Amino acid sequence: MKQASMQNIDECTLAERVASGDAGAMRLLYDRYVPQLASVCARYIASDDDVKDVLQDSFVAIFTSMGSFHYKGEGSLRAWMSRIVANRSINALRDMHRTASIEITQPLPDVPDDEGEGVELDRVPLDAIHAMIRQLPEGYRAVFNMSVMEHYSHSEIAALLGVKNDSVASQLHRAKAQLAQKIKDYIKLHNQ
Repeated sequence: MKQASMQNIDECTLAERVASGDAGAMRLLYDRYVPQLASVCARYIASDDDVKDVLQDSFVAIFTSMGSFHYKGEGSLRAWMSRIVANRSINALRDMHRTASIEITQPLPDVPDDEGEGVELDRVPLDAIHAMIRQLPEGYRAVFNMSVMEHYSHSEIAALLGVKNDSVASQLHRAKAQLAQKIKDYIKLHNQ
């Protein structure tokens, strides 16, 4: 298939072509979805070099397991690939900390109980919010993303990260509070 007509193919056809080993379709899939998938990865991984490594590993997994993908409607391919990237990112975090625990190991200041009540998110650009999430401490960032973005339960997060349920709840509370404070500071700074 010619490059110009390849640009217009739908998700289902693209997935079928990738599964059949079509190199042009693989390139198109990569070009079409790498920005969104890099964003998913960057929610978990702070280092740009590590993001590139995890993303590369994720695309290898995507290409080699495309035969197991089942099309369920528009957006299902992106959702399936995002889940692979999120899982690879979580695994990378776990591998980075095989000897060190992600649990809180130092005392932290108390945080307010409001966890962001009254924060006006619509006054903050999405890329600024993503940057704030990337600035969260690693454990907080992982728990926040797994809970809020990937909708894992506390027990699932605890099992995946090898921490206690109480630690997950504590880290999620602190992550939300830190993020809310960062958003409030941003609004104060940019709306004077």
